[in-house]
Amino acid sequence: MNDQQLLRYSRHILLDEIGVEGQESIRRGHALVIGAGGLGSPVALYLASAGLGQVTLVDNDTVDITNLQRQVAHTTERVGAAKVDSAQVAMAAINPEVRVEALCQRADAALLDTLVPTSDVVLDCSDNFTTRHLVNAACVRHHKPLVAGAAIRFDGQLSVYDTRDDNCPCYACVFPPDVDLEEAHCATMGVFAPVVGIIGTMQAAEALKLLSGAGTPLAGRLLMLDARAMEWSQVRIPRNRHCGICAGRTAPTSPHNPASGRR
Repeated sequence: MNDQQLLRYSRHILLDEIGVEGQESIRRGHALVIGAGGLGSPVALYLASAGLGQVTLVDNDTVDITNLQRQVAHTTERVGAAKVDSAQVAMAAINPEVRVEALCQRADAALLDTLVPTSDVVLDCSDNFTTRHLVNAACVRHHKPLVAGAAIRFDGQLSVYDTRDDNCPCYACVFPPDVDLEEAHCATMGVFAPVVGIIGTMQAAEALKLLSGAGTPLAGRLLMLDARAMEWSQVRIPRNRHCGICAGRTAPTSPHNPASGRR
């Protein structure tokens, strides 16, 4: 890092758990972010501010005025623009050093099989079960850690699915794809604006922890937020050895930071 970068990231470097080595790992890291809406907005902004080396944003939607209540990466002036392009502008305004690849596409299986292997961490900020299961399956196939969040009404949830650890569940272990779950959408159910900010910010934190080697990831635990009472609950989530997605997998190594080798 040069002097300007040392100054910009000095508050990270002062942390014993990150330091220069951890910040370098962040700077060399590559995150794939699926969704540039309510969750993806704080994810994108905090990954940029933290100095992540490369971010690939995937979303096929455009900015609508109804998004602006909660999707803080977008502005009134950018209504009608592709969300990934709008988020890229916001990220560049915070930190022009971050390389951003903005893909205005739907995250289908073929695209994910191209993008996931080149990423160090994947953040699922989508808003539907179909995409979540596609993202999870790709992460299992390519042994990449997944940081998954969700928010609706006053409720949020967050977990890390790191199948590089043989004991860690995948998303499908917890939410099987063959179970008929009712799909909830903000357009019909509503969402309390700060909830997506809370969950998205925590997704960014978990991704940066994975990249830098700081702290203990949320793998194997599901956090749930009830913002009406501002109460958190946590449950342990074991691996389902009969899961149709990750059963029979063999973890290539124990979990570590792929950008630096730090454990």
